[in-house]
Amino acid sequence: MTERAIRLFGDPVLKTVSDPIREAHPGARALVDDLLDSVRLPGRAGVAACQIGVNLRAFSYNIDGDVGYIINPVLAEVSGEPALVEEGCLSVPGFYFPRSRYPYARATGVDLDGTPVEIGGEGLMAQAIQHELDHLDGKLYIDGLDQPTKREAMRLIRESDWF
Repeated sequence: MTERAIRLFGDPVLKTVSDPIREAHPGARALVDDLLDSVRLPGRAGVAACQIGVNLRAFSYNIDGDVGYIINPVLAEVSGEPALVEEGCLSVPGFYFPRSRYPYARATGVDLDGTPVEIGGEGLMAQAIQHELDHLDGKLYIDGLDQPTKREAMRLIRESDWF
């Protein structure tokens, strides 16, 4: 398929809770192909379907060369003491802010054939799972910033060239 343009902060699709993908959805295979093509670009750890303008529950990931996808993901487990990590987002380009995330996360879902899928891990994988699931729930990572950081983030975003 093709790499799709990333929707930017301010686009309503990014603040909308994504719908589950029903079995045998006619566009599911094309959506997954586009998600995989979109996440393979350098510097990308994950792409949620809403980021490419599709309000369905699926995301792709690219962590240390491990590229994959998950449909209808559910956060199954988080563990460890939440810690601040520098986080960015393709939909808020050019900015990184400290965001609290659990050091371990695991999600369950299905693949295109309906076979159960489980992804999980620590570090960047844990961060990506939490980040992409937030997208599917209509949240951006800046929504979870502490108030002083969020005020500064919003000021910088409003002053950015792309906003």
